[in-house]
Amino acid sequence: MRTPHIQTHHPSPSDGPPAERVPSPRNPYDELAALADGPLDDLTAGDSTPAVRDDDAEEPWAPPNHRRGGRRRNRATGLPVVVRVLAWSLALTCLAALADRWALLYAEREASERLKDQLHLAAAPEVRIGGFPFLTQLAARRLDSVRVTVPDVPAHRVTLTRVSATAHDIRIDGDGPTAVRGALVHQVRGRVLLSFADMNRELGASQVAFTPHGPGGIRALGSLRVAGRDVRVRADVRIRRDGERGIATSVDGMRLDVGDLATYRPGTGPAEGLHLTRASARRLGREARKVKALLGVPEIVRRLGLPDSVVRTALRDEDALHRLTGAPRLVHALTRVNLVDTALAHPAVLKRLGLDLSFLDELTKLTRPRIADRFSFSFRLPKPPAGALRLQRVTVGEDGIHAEVRGTGLLLGR
Repeated sequence: MRTPHIQTHHPSPSDGPPAERVPSPRNPYDELAALADGPLDDLTAGDSTPAVRDDDAEEPWAPPNHRRGGRRRNRATGLPVVVRVLAWSLALTCLAALADRWALLYAEREASERLKDQLHLAAAPEVRIGGFPFLTQLAARRLDSVRVTVPDVPAHRVTLTRVSATAHDIRIDGDGPTAVRGALVHQVRGRVLLSFADMNRELGASQVAFTPHGPGGIRALGSLRVAGRDVRVRADVRIRRDGERGIATSVDGMRLDVGDLATYRPGTGPAEGLHLTRASARRLGREARKVKALLGVPEIVRRLGLPDSVVRTALRDEDALHRLTGAPRLVHALTRVNLVDTALAHPAVLKRLGLDLSFLDELTKLTRPRIADRFSFSFRLPKPPAGALRLQRVTVGEDGIHAEVRGTGLLLGR
């Protein structure tokens, strides 16, 4: 084992009085080294000068630097502050959103009640205000859009199933959701629906059913009770606009079917009156007794357009009668004879055909206006306090009548 070289210093007289040594901080590692070097201390016991190593004198001990760990602690202590700020921000945002929704619901309810009063509606409409947030729109006194849906609007004899409209660019007159005095609607577009189901229910007194028929047309089918007999009624209903805010109907092609025996068309024209159907005319041609009863009336023979010689031969000869009744010409001619005129002159002939005079009398009382009234309907949109509201394109769909609504400059409230 190599013995370390220890240098000793002996003071000389020229050095002067020894300077007072300033003690350096104790290094705990020196104490540990002294314990490990015990045998060396025994060898140098005669030397009273303490051993000082060069590296210890050049580099004094200093406490360790813990600045990096302290920085980590500062970040950790700052984290709860950020969480608290985020929590408060989230809470304030939720409160602002709840306040906005509350103001929106309040404004929608107030608008619904005001529309009900001003338009004289039976039920309050459904109002939905678009755009978010609502409070900023209210502060600017301008709404992006408002959708209004009004169900069951009374319109004369019928009820409109639904009137829906969307308004754009609404200027508000008021100081807040609780102090809105009115609104100016620059533009509104909507649709009106009158369903066949509602029409059938409300016009059901005459047991009428409406169905689409052709472009822009409606077929009306119903039944009436006339002198104890059921008469089936059919009519063609045409839809037309009535002014800017109304829709009316015109009824054409009315006919009343008395079973498969005859058809009655009210009116005074050549096609109107009571006429045999083709099926009943063919059956009549196979019954010689009824045919002879008709041919025995000169007025009927004249209307049938048959020569007198042919009729006289048919009344005397059964073969000639069969040839006459079997001709398609006679069937066509029988369907063109107005049985009303025949019954007035020869009521017995009508009775032979299976019709009595009381039934014919009640049937003729069903004039065209009376029958048309059972199928006619109309409606008119409510007039706004200010501005223009008009109906435009009217169409017939599978579910009912549709009409487009346009409005400009509508003023609601004060």
